[in-house]
Amino acid sequence: MRIDAVSKNWLIKKFGGNVCFNEPMARHTSLRVGGPAEAFIAPNSFERLVELVEWSFKNKIPYVVVGHGTNLLVKDSGIKGLVIVLMDCLCTIERKENEKEGVMVTAMAGARIQSLCSYALANGLNGMNFALGIPGTVGGGIMMNAGTALGSMETGLKAIHVLQPWGEVKRVGIENLAFSYRGLSWEENQSSNGPSLSFIIDGSFLLHPSDPLELKKEAEKIQSARKKSQPFGRLSAGCFFKNPRTGKTAGELIELAGLKEISIGGAGVSPKHANFIINNGNATAADILALMETIQEKVLQTFNIHLEEEVKIIGS
Repeated sequence: MRIDAVSKNWLIKKFGGNVCFNEPMARHTSLRVGGPAEAFIAPNSFERLVELVEWSFKNKIPYVVVGHGTNLLVKDSGIKGLVIVLMDCLCTIERKENEKEGVMVTAMAGARIQSLCSYALANGLNGMNFALGIPGTVGGGIMMNAGTALGSMETGLKAIHVLQPWGEVKRVGIENLAFSYRGLSWEENQSSNGPSLSFIIDGSFLLHPSDPLELKKEAEKIQSARKKSQPFGRLSAGCFFKNPRTGKTAGELIELAGLKEISIGGAGVSPKHANFIINNGNATAADILALMETIQEKVLQTFNIHLEEEVKIIGS
């Protein structure tokens, strides 16, 4: 169902200046590409978020929940239905309780991953330094099991809360979370009828007290290494392809296939790290998708390896 006049009036009445129609998604993704969202909404409270999700589900209006758009490629045709962002209503981080094994810290889905890393460092808690430099929000990071060579989100995660489309909040413990490389599922979101409408609203991490000075020294080394190896300051969505299970990394395969610095339109492969596709300033989503397909075809021809995209591609 498209958003009709009655639906628009309801959204304006409920969300006022927090709803925009035909909002260019290029303003909300780190690649700075993407067509318009039919409605772009930033609820300013959890109660408003629940009300929006229930209304959308009842009226069969599709919605997608996004964070800071750092691992996202939106097609030029845009997104039908609602785009819901959580940064205004789910952004807190707090210590919940001490346990024998460590300290439980709960971060809401709209909080930045880097804010969680900073919180852990400021409180002398070990367990999040691996994520230093990973962009995006906690909810998105958990959902894609974001990580580096030093670890991933599943390492310290003990439970999540999810919001179901009929407005119910459910706790899902670690024993019911099925992690994979750059992925996460649980029973309720394994749907054969299309993507699940349930989404993460927080995650609880078990961290461990440690020497604050040693943690900060480690953090500085990690951040320095990332800045040397990755194209910071360029428009990208982070690593574009997943690494194969064994053998060379995606970046190594792309470079060995002779594709480092190749470009199509305004999209190019970073000369600093071949697994980064960058927007040189005037790229369209179509440019990036064409470059993605060119890379996949060449690597498949050369190494008989299909590179699967890590970046989430959405749109009509």
